[in-house]
Amino acid sequence: MIKQFNRKLITEDGEEYYGYAFGGPAGKVTELVFNTSMTGYQEILTDPSYTGQTVVMTYPLIGNYGVNPQDNETITPTMGGMVVREYNDFSSNFRSTRTLSQMMAEYGIPGISGVDTRKITRSIRELGSRKALMTDVDTTLEEGLRQIAETGLVSHPVSLVSCKQPWNADIPNRSFRVAAIDCGMKRGIVRCLNEKGCSVTVFPWNASAEEVLRLHPDGVLFSNGPGNPEDVPETIRLVQQLRGKVPMFGICLGHQVISLAYGGKTYKMKFGHRGGNHPVRDLETGKIEITSQNHSYAVDAESLKNTSLTVTHINLLDSTVEGARCKEDRVFSVQYHPESAPGPQDSKGLFDRFLHLMKEGKEHA
Repeated sequence: MIKQFNRKLITEDGEEYYGYAFGGPAGKVTELVFNTSMTGYQEILTDPSYTGQTVVMTYPLIGNYGVNPQDNETITPTMGGMVVREYNDFSSNFRSTRTLSQMMAEYGIPGISGVDTRKITRSIRELGSRKALMTDVDTTLEEGLRQIAETGLVSHPVSLVSCKQPWNADIPNRSFRVAAIDCGMKRGIVRCLNEKGCSVTVFPWNASAEEVLRLHPDGVLFSNGPGNPEDVPETIRLVQQLRGKVPMFGICLGHQVISLAYGGKTYKMKFGHRGGNHPVRDLETGKIEITSQNHSYAVDAESLKNTSLTVTHINLLDSTVEGARCKEDRVFSVQYHPESAPGPQDSKGLFDRFLHLMKEGKEHA
């Protein structure tokens, strides 16, 4: 007996893809993007940077090892949806506590399987990221396009996913105290800082300089997060107020925010970088790292030439800016994810670089 299609994906340019439902109920208009990671679908699902986005997974088999509480990158996932070639609902892993579909259903995140993910990915590469509707199979193309045209994407997603009040992740016998500005921060970043001997106080995205400095932090980290970096002027202003006073480290959106604070510019990419296989060259050492990435926006290299920031890393696939620093202010940032959740471990040494700057700051205080 042939299984009948019960869900479909409609893109704003009129493409239709029929498949099978899993996860939560359909009906959301989101931005359609793709991720090339071969593992880590749970970390991708729970990454706040995917707020309001439906992710096409290019790896063909998803769900086979289930999910578990330890690998979540946030408490409440906010991804718009997931598109896969083959979904496996019979997870086989000793750490699994439930299926991916069960977790997505709990948080109302829809999924569709059985579609040609290679064709969808090629379409995104050729035409760029665009709006899409995951819906029931009986929704007509005309009705789907009307819904897409009348529905905007999530506005100001950082304010939706950032914490509302400061909270602490303390460890005994700490070496440093870090203030982390939560723009949609992954748990893996806090975990890496704790492992390096740092107690962390996490602040909302719009925290004031007075609040942060009251903590007397040894360093400030600006986290990853969703959306357009120009939509968080409060965070940009915070960087400007803290520069020269305390070492700072920016990751992903944090990198873009720091660049804007120093006078640089950002732009939206055609389809962004999402995956665990992006080669990045460190211009100071010549070393090439394979990195984990997830971003729609990039820093304009030309715009940094009249600032005190120096480009430190470039992407070898498209020569986009992947890192910058201001040596005098003890500030640096990268566009990729050194916490590597999921992804390769090549870049974890960046946390050691941050520790070195904080140690220097203490010695010169």
